[in-house]
Amino acid sequence: MKTFQELKRNCRKDVSALPTVKVALVGDTATQLLSTAIIGTGVDRGLRIDLFEAEYNQVEQQFLDPGSDLHAFGPELIIVFQSTHKWAEKHALGTNEQKTALADERLDFVRTICSLTPAKVIYLNYPEIDDTIFGSYANRVALSFTWQVRKFNYELMRLSQEIPNLFVCDLAALQNKFGRDMFFDASIYTGTEMILSLDSLPFVSARILDIICALKGKFKKCLILDLDNTVWGGVVGDDGLEGIQLGHGLGIGKAFTEFQMWVKKLKDRGIILCICSKNDEDKAKEPFEKHPDMVLRIKDIAVFMANWETKVDNIRSIQQILNIGFDSMVFLDDNPFERNIVREHIPDITVPELPDDPAEYLEYLYSLNLFETASYSSTDKDRTQQYQVEAKRSSYAKTFQDEAAFLKSLDMVSSVEGFTAFNTPRVAQLSQRSNQFNLRTVRYTEGEIEALSKNPDVIPLTFTLEDKFGDNGLICVIIMKRMDAESLFVDTWFMSCRVLKRGMENFTLNTMVAKAREKGCRRIVGEYLPTLKNGMVKDHYDRLGFTVLGGGRYELDTETYQEKECFIKTK
Repeated sequence: MKTFQELKRNCRKDVSALPTVKVALVGDTATQLLSTAIIGTGVDRGLRIDLFEAEYNQVEQQFLDPGSDLHAFGPELIIVFQSTHKWAEKHALGTNEQKTALADERLDFVRTICSLTPAKVIYLNYPEIDDTIFGSYANRVALSFTWQVRKFNYELMRLSQEIPNLFVCDLAALQNKFGRDMFFDASIYTGTEMILSLDSLPFVSARILDIICALKGKFKKCLILDLDNTVWGGVVGDDGLEGIQLGHGLGIGKAFTEFQMWVKKLKDRGIILCICSKNDEDKAKEPFEKHPDMVLRIKDIAVFMANWETKVDNIRSIQQILNIGFDSMVFLDDNPFERNIVREHIPDITVPELPDDPAEYLEYLYSLNLFETASYSSTDKDRTQQYQVEAKRSSYAKTFQDEAAFLKSLDMVSSVEGFTAFNTPRVAQLSQRSNQFNLRTVRYTEGEIEALSKNPDVIPLTFTLEDKFGDNGLICVIIMKRMDAESLFVDTWFMSCRVLKRGMENFTLNTMVAKAREKGCRRIVGEYLPTLKNGMVKDHYDRLGFTVLGGGRYELDTETYQEKECFIKTK
């Protein structure tokens, strides 16, 4: 973790080439140093943070006044830092009735500010201050400050489930990790009104940027694991199946078992697990198949690479199979030499510097917050199986010399529908996650997707795809908006890279043209907005036969359009 001074030096770097994010920071205490840390951390994350910082203690005025500087700035994201200290002052001066209503009153305020802006609101929750007025008995007294802080933090989580543009930054968890004495410096606070210590600022800004990056589609999707002395203790090739260290008893085996439990939870959340090990494949797989204390099993692994090739080559092979960016990957290996080689040859991949003692692996990894996300859906748990099926599909494709014959043999079918209560969470999630095959990279929340589904001038389309090997689920989303009586604009077109080269682009365009004709529109206008990650679709509209209009825009005449060949049937 960089120091505050290092983050401050970042602010002097030339960031003109980086993508810009408009962010506002409002707080009830001095936030100047926090704003510096946020901008500096943004540089490390490859973002230029265009930051508006509100005047001291102007939270209510900035939100409630429609003509305020905050609303005039028009931020994409608003960071709200209302401190426990200021809240404690209000609690101390209130009546018993007011003290008991403190959390509910603040929750109502959060609801209000979220309703007053289209921006995404990142609200920092409240680290606890143990005022010891009641001691531990505070847990039984509703008017105690301890009770109110804990109630607010709990109800804020529930509120974020209801309000699509509300995201909670867990400042309380950071203080739990590092301690109140590190987070708060009383002497600095009394002289400056700054709540956060200089030592805490890098950690707070990092957690804020974790959320911002996730909302901008910059997050980790894949965890690649070494095996010997990383997943288990010992070397399976030398020590044998019975000799490796695993288990719930005393000793270092417990650390590896609990590490596997953490990895298993990541897999269940939707993180893709892969193995990259210098080993004989049969020996490497044996613990997954036979060891009674293994938490991870072969079915949990999307891609298993165990051979004597370099780890750099194997990671590159994993990337080609998964078809995701190296910057979406995390590689864990106990060997410093292997870590450095991978960093040197694949600079975009994240390679944490694991501690020497395996007992410290988890606490260290917890502190990195590597797998922040801005969305979650129940379908995420199926992601490993989908990639396993894709590997089988790739092997099957190699048995054909003729691509058309291969595509016909897949027996592909697609279900096409609009936005529904069932698919809206998945559509919003894909909107947040899709980077490579994404023509305009517009991000939508669930609430915004619901609003689009009710707009008569919008044509929303979702596409699933399944074949003889399995169901890929929802893999493509189109949002067309009416420009005029005869024209539709393609506001959104994104698709999972897992289904490339199967004719889905042609099937999707055939469907779009049919919908346009149904609505009496003779013209579809598409647009490509380049990002650092979507270069693969820069010629997308050209390849599909659109006419270049200029300025990144393209046009298709639906009246003269000839349906394109594809081997996908409508379900």
